[in-house]
Amino acid sequence: MEWQRSGASRRSVLGLMGAVPVAAAGAVVAGSGLASAESSRHGRVPKAMRPGGEYDRYVAERARADEFSGTILVAYGGKPVLERAYGMADKEKSLRNRTDTLFILGSINKSFTATALLQLVQQGKVDLRAKLGTYLDGFPAEIADTVTVHQLLTHTSGVGRSPIQIGPPDPEELAWDTVEEVWEGTLKIIRARPLQFTPGTKWQYSNDGFTVLGAIVAEVSGQSYYDYVRENVFAPAGMKRTDFYTRPQVLAADDIAHSYATRNQTGEGERYDFTTSERFQFVGLPAGGAFSTAGELLKFVMALREDGTLLKKAFAELATSGKAPDVPSDEEPDPLLQCTHYGYGFATSIFNSQRIFGHTGGGPGTGNSYNVYPDLDCVSVILGNYDSAKGSKPMLRMERRLVTN
Repeated sequence: MEWQRSGASRRSVLGLMGAVPVAAAGAVVAGSGLASAESSRHGRVPKAMRPGGEYDRYVAERARADEFSGTILVAYGGKPVLERAYGMADKEKSLRNRTDTLFILGSINKSFTATALLQLVQQGKVDLRAKLGTYLDGFPAEIADTVTVHQLLTHTSGVGRSPIQIGPPDPEELAWDTVEEVWEGTLKIIRARPLQFTPGTKWQYSNDGFTVLGAIVAEVSGQSYYDYVRENVFAPAGMKRTDFYTRPQVLAADDIAHSYATRNQTGEGERYDFTTSERFQFVGLPAGGAFSTAGELLKFVMALREDGTLLKKAFAELATSGKAPDVPSDEEPDPLLQCTHYGYGFATSIFNSQRIFGHTGGGPGTGNSYNVYPDLDCVSVILGNYDSAKGSKPMLRMERRLVTN
C-alpha cells in the first residue's frame, strides 16, 4: 500500500536455518527472515541466541504448534543477528507475516508518549512536579489540583478506568469514526471519572492516564498528539513506516497484520479476526495506538540510546530507571526475576543480575514486547498477532533466561 500519514483533520483515522515453512493446526505457518549475521559479531552473541540456537528453535516450535504468529528480532551492537517471521498477517487474503510487517503495538506506544512528554520537560515547557490542572482544563479540582505529571507517568495517579480497558466499552465509542470524535470523546469520558485512589498511594496500570499525558503533549506543543509524535519521535529515529493508522487504512493494507484473538485471550479455542470486529477502534490513543515493525522498534531503541537524538542522555536514563517499586506482574513466578519497577513509560527489571528495560503490549490477538539489555548490548523484539498467553509470554521468559545466562 501507499503509506500516508493520518493527520488529526482527517476522517480516516484507528524457521530455522533455512527459513523452513512449517504447518500447524491446519494453517500454514511461514518461517522467514535473516538467518545469519557477520561472523565478527558472533563473538558477542550467546550461542543460544544465534540462528539455529535454542531460542530460534523454541520460537519455531511455538509457531509449528500454531501458538505463535508474528515476527522476532534479536540484535547485538545495534545490528540484527536473528530475524524471523511466522504465520499469517491476513488469513482471508492469504498474506503471510514478513519481517517488515507492521503490527499494532499496544502498550509499547507508552514509551513513545513518555519520550514525547520528556522532550517537553527537557525544554522546560513541562514540570514533572506540576499538577495536571497546570496544563489541561475541564478536570474536577480533586484531579486537577492533586495529580502530578510524575504520577501519570508512573501509573500512580488514580486517574481513569480500572484497571485496563480492552476495546470500546460502550455504543458511544463504537460509533466514533473521526479522529476528533475519538480524541475529544475519550477525554470527555476520562474527565468525568472520579479518582480511583488518592494520588501517589498505590500503583495501578492506567491507559487513561497515558491518554491524559498525550493531551498534555498536544496542549503544550500546539500540535495534535499524533503530529507531534510523528515529527519529534518517529522522524528523528528513522521510523518511516511507524504511524497511527486508521481502521480504514488497516483494513485496506496488505502489510499490516490482523490480530487473531481467542474469546478469553487464553490462546485456547477458535480464533477470530479482532481487527475486523466492531471493537477495533477507529484510531489508537497515546496508551497504545501506533503500528510498527520489529526493525523500526530497534531504530527507536538505538535513537533513544544516542545522546540528543530523542532525549539527552540524562533524560533517557531518567525515563528508563525504576520509579514505582515492586509493581505487580501477571507472569509466572521466576526465581531469576529479582525486581520489577516502572519508570516513565518504560518497564524496568533486574533479571539474573542483569538490568532490563522496555515494554510489553497486549490485547485481543496481540502479544508484543521489546527488551533492552544495556550491559549486554542486546535488544530483542517480539511482535505477535495471536494472544500472548501461549506464544509471546513463554517466548519472553525463554528470551530473558537465554540472553542473561
